[in-house]
Amino acid sequence: MEKRILGENVTLECRRLSYDELQVNKRCKQIIEVLKELKEATAMELAYELFKRGYVNVFERNTTAPRLTEMSIKGIVEPIGKKKCSYQGKMVSVYAFTKEFEDKYLKN
Repeated sequence: MEKRILGENVTLECRRLSYDELQVNKRCKQIIEVLKELKEATAMELAYELFKRGYVNVFERNTTAPRLTEMSIKGIVEPIGKKKCSYQGKMVSVYAFTKEFEDKYLKN
């Protein structure tokens, strides 16, 4: 039988939450970096670029879509239209930076 330390589960949970928060911020920064170059992109296009640059190990929409939702809520990006996805063949949202975010953080 393993001997457990009082509060061990709480400590592990806190570490995991901190790690998850770090990863979200890291992924958002990576998306911002790519979107600066592309100007506008779909979740799949961003996922492909992250994969191509070695930021993620798999080429999946799920590496960017949840972050785009969070970034939309924070006012960083917004859907500006839709187009047929060249990877999936379905109509998907196209994202770009909000004017407010561009003016405040991206203009020199």
